Amino acid sequence: MELKDKLVSSFLAFDEQYQVGDDVHQIRSQAIKDFETIGFPSKKEEAWKYTSLKSTLKHDYSIFPKEENAIEYSQIKKYLIHDIDTYDLVFIDGIYSSHLSNTTHDKIDVCLMSSALNKDKFKPVIDNYFNKLAPKNGLNALNTAFTKEGAYIHIHKNIMADKPIQIINFSTGNESSLLLQPRNLIVVDENSHVQIIEKHQSLTSHPVLTNSVTEIFADRRAIVDYYKIQNDKETSSLIDNTFIEQKDESNCSVHTFSFGGNLTRNNLNFYQKGERIDSTMKGVTIIEGKQHVDHNTLVHHIYPNCESHQDYKGIFSDKSVGVFNGKVVVEKEAQKTNAYQANNNILVDDKATINSKPQLEIFADDVRCSHGCTIGQLDEEALFYLQSRGIPRKEARGLLMYAFANNVLESVKIPEIKKRINNLIAEKLGVELGFNL
Repeated sequence: MELKDKLVSSFLAFDEQYQVGDDVHQIRSQAIKDFETIGFPSKKEEAWKYTSLKSTLKHDYSIFPKEENAIEYSQIKKYLIHDIDTYDLVFIDGIYSSHLSNTTHDKIDVCLMSSALNKDKFKPVIDNYFNKLAPKNGLNALNTAFTKEGAYIHIHKNIMADKPIQIINFSTGNESSLLLQPRNLIVVDENSHVQIIEKHQSLTSHPVLTNSVTEIFADRRAIVDYYKIQNDKETSSLIDNTFIEQKDESNCSVHTFSFGGNLTRNNLNFYQKGERIDSTMKGVTIIEGKQHVDHNTLVHHIYPNCESHQDYKGIFSDKSVGVFNGKVVVEKEAQKTNAYQANNNILVDDKATINSKPQLEIFADDVRCSHGCTIGQLDEEALFYLQSRGIPRKEARGLLMYAFANNVLESVKIPEIKKRINNLIAEKLGVELGFNL
């Protein structure tokens, strides 16, 4: 049985087991019908032209974990940003782990989607925001149909979250292959501020496919600082769908660091629904072997006097494949928009590939917009210069590649995150960079 048919036939059992209110039930029921009609994306679709899910979908994934698997803190410590105090939402094979988590309802709500979907106190937020941003396509519909667990974060008006929030999904390998579908809803009210760190991590070499959907709503003058660290095992694949709606004078930034996994697809959409909004999307990709990372971004400028900044850097070795499809849409009413987009890539080896397609669709006449793409190899003259100063070639290459990616790190606001990413880059480049990380 193909995975699509297995999922459709399993929905009724899932719906009976994880009951929710009538409104959410109707949303899930419609979503499974949409998925049955649309199915998984294929390379025939322009947005998926360079990324095929065919080999990823061939596994016989378990849809429902057999049981909760207890793991100890010592097993996951290295995957946590433990240098700082954080609220933690930890999920093991899609099931919430209370003894590894640290949640709160003190001025901010950091809890479970399963609680939010079933308790009356959360109903107004669920009714206003749940499933309001995710576009109608097969992957989003599939996640919506099987929505059960994930992070529910609500930062109330005029509140600055006192510490960052970590959302981490672990897979134990108890199943021979596993399909995970976390659903996150993040609502940041007026004049509020939050920092969030997200990670998906397999603890074994068993195949794992994660189809994640995150909806983020930033109200007037809200600030959202979001970090995605993607450094999973090469038997794991991730489809990350993140959608952000911003209101007047809000500031949202998403930094995506893609270093691991077999296939990674990041769908990141910003919708600017107000004036004087700032949207930032930055990323660093360093992959090797036959790894595949695809960044598909959209910034939709609807109102005047707004800005957006995109800066994605990629370093590709061996036979790895990178894709960047970045789109900026400026509507006729969005005068005095400033939109900047850049995608710069280094192909370390001749068999590495990058497919880059920056796009601008501008319907306004008083704007400043730019996009650009570069693809090349390391500068041999710069390498020679460093070697002439006594730096071995391997370390010289590492330093040049680090410098290439460094401007993305400069905008990281959490020092411990910057330190962690520095260490991961050094590890990926296989060099000791020779300064304090």
